[in-house]
Amino acid sequence: MKKIILGIEGMTCSACSNGLEKYLNKQDGINLATVNLVMATASIEYEDNLTIEDLAKYVKEAGFTSTGVANLNKKKKKSFIPFIVYGFLATILMYISMATMINLPTISLLDMHKYPINYSVTLLILTIPFLIYGSDIVKSGVKNLVHKMPNMDTLVSIGVFSSFLYSLFGTIMVILGKTEYIHNLYFESTAFVIYFIKLGRFIDKNSKDKTKEAIKELVTMTPKTAKLKTEDGFKKVTLDEIKKGDILICFAGEKIAVDGVIVKGTTHLDESFITGESKPVTKREDDKVIAGSINYDGIIEYKAEKIGKDSTISEIVNLVVEATNTKAPISLLADKISSYFVPIIIILAVLTFIVSLIFGISFNESLIRFVTVLVVACPCALGLATPLAIVIAEGVSAKNGILVKSSETFELANKINTIVFDKTGTLTNGNLKISKVYNYSNLSENNLLSILGSIEEKSTHPIAKGVINSLKEKNITFDNTFEVENLVGFGMKAIKEKDIYYACNSKLLNKLEITNTYTEDEKKLTKSGNSIIYIVKNNQILGLIGIKDTIRKEAKKLIDKLKKLNIDIIMLTGDNKETANEIGRELGITNIISDVVPKEKANAIKDLKAKNKQVIMVGDGINDAPSLTLADIAISVSSATDIATDTADVILMNNNLLKIIDLINLSAKTLKNIKQNLFWAFAYNSCMVPIAMGIFTKFNIAINPMIACVSMILSSLFVVFNALRLKKIKLN
Repeated sequence: MKKIILGIEGMTCSACSNGLEKYLNKQDGINLATVNLVMATASIEYEDNLTIEDLAKYVKEAGFTSTGVANLNKKKKKSFIPFIVYGFLATILMYISMATMINLPTISLLDMHKYPINYSVTLLILTIPFLIYGSDIVKSGVKNLVHKMPNMDTLVSIGVFSSFLYSLFGTIMVILGKTEYIHNLYFESTAFVIYFIKLGRFIDKNSKDKTKEAIKELVTMTPKTAKLKTEDGFKKVTLDEIKKGDILICFAGEKIAVDGVIVKGTTHLDESFITGESKPVTKREDDKVIAGSINYDGIIEYKAEKIGKDSTISEIVNLVVEATNTKAPISLLADKISSYFVPIIIILAVLTFIVSLIFGISFNESLIRFVTVLVVACPCALGLATPLAIVIAEGVSAKNGILVKSSETFELANKINTIVFDKTGTLTNGNLKISKVYNYSNLSENNLLSILGSIEEKSTHPIAKGVINSLKEKNITFDNTFEVENLVGFGMKAIKEKDIYYACNSKLLNKLEITNTYTEDEKKLTKSGNSIIYIVKNNQILGLIGIKDTIRKEAKKLIDKLKKLNIDIIMLTGDNKETANEIGRELGITNIISDVVPKEKANAIKDLKAKNKQVIMVGDGINDAPSLTLADIAISVSSATDIATDTADVILMNNNLLKIIDLINLSAKTLKNIKQNLFWAFAYNSCMVPIAMGIFTKFNIAINPMIACVSMILSSLFVVFNALRLKKIKLN
């Protein structure tokens, strides 16, 4: 199965995006399609037998245009000249048609009473360019009607053509000598509705583009050129010329061009654009660097590792764009209503026309009401309410080092009542050090530690990494002839020649029924906050190693803030009870589940979910994968360079746990913003459609098509500008 994000042109309202989404999901070979109105994209999962051309064909059949793989860098020139030209024409049209009504000087040859034919034909000629100008609206409206997916363009097209055709009929009657039809011309309504729709969409598109700015800023973070090291010094090259393995040079004040590893030099880098952390990070040899980072003070040489679409920036942008294409549960209500909205409005418009005639209202006035109902309805506001807020929230979170992979997260995060933390590498730094060695063998301590390193070297567990780092600092050498096997929840097993070794916890000793006479030493280590590793050879204990970690500096502050939010806090760790309790005591966590293997961690999450708890699980993204998958929201405290393989819903790019509070706050504000947008959309249509139907005319409350068009545009812009307020949110 393949996945692609296509750019889509021609969508104007939620009826468009919903219709395209439904059409794509009906096609053979497409497993799942999600269309995003704001980003103008379609995320499609499809079978290998389909091609991009096939997908583009389906999009075209639905009445829209595929622009190929979505490209945030692509910019189109937006000219305001057409609006000036057509604005001038519309003003002339309005003046000719209404000068007499408001006692303005009239053009003698175009006087409606003296020269009715000149008057009506001139209005017709001035209106035709507007029909050409709005041909895209008409084409979209007709196509979507043919595909039984009527959208806002369908409403406008029906209204505009009804008004135009009736005016055209009136013009023909005037030419035939029936001058009383001079009062039945509504060409100015036709022209102005099209003009205001086009102008509104121009303003609306510019406003919606602002919602994507935070995401676009990520795309443009990387420099366009780099300095490639050569035998003669260095030469300036474009990013396209860089190959994996090339050595690049970065001077103070320049940006890192591609993801890589420092091979020479020391410096401080500003990675705030990706981690949200303003403090410069010290980088030395063997440290990874991320494209777009700013080199503060040193000169470094680094080897290119990830280039172009494989870079961290590209991965983040793709994940963020994919997240905006997911649907938050609250948007499903709006989508469902939007799918019925346009057909209902058409029915109401027809009923308004018929009922008005039945009650003795003139044909002219009945037609005006019909057109006004079609034009005033605003499915755009309804369709934009959720995706606009989600896109902005995604951008704000990404800029602040919080990578959210699903829009559903923004709806769920502020409803969470339980947070479960892994211990090692999450509440603690994961920078484990060997603090104590008990040697019960005849081996030297270095030989004992060499066995430990030879076994742990092939493990990915945070404790193993801490052990290896400690041993490297002691210059301990390893033996790579050990055949190693991971025993999940217990430790590691290794075989060398005929000897069987274990680097394990006490649970494995019990399981293997190995006699342990060193429990007092273990108690001393665990009481002082150490994790323990037994070294065993052929069921004989060779030694006991104490591994100690340090608590993250922001962990205590986070726990205190979570308590103020009345969120239950649980520590879930595979470490022993004594060590876990010691960490819990320092942090103020009383609910501790220790001595659990990954499967038992997953069961603990299941138990919480069975009690109807809304659960966040915070872990390292790899070792905690089973429990992370089961939680409502999975948060990974992870390195920025691991995002491609991380299974979590949220990744804290700078490992700052306080960003969890930011996520909860942003979630609350995003959900509030969405509800405000939806309320406005419902309230607007609930008020304006009845007014357009003429229900309140006896109270002298009525509108015409031009006012209806302007109010519809303002309704959409209200939603846009309200969503843009989210950009002003200040996170920690």
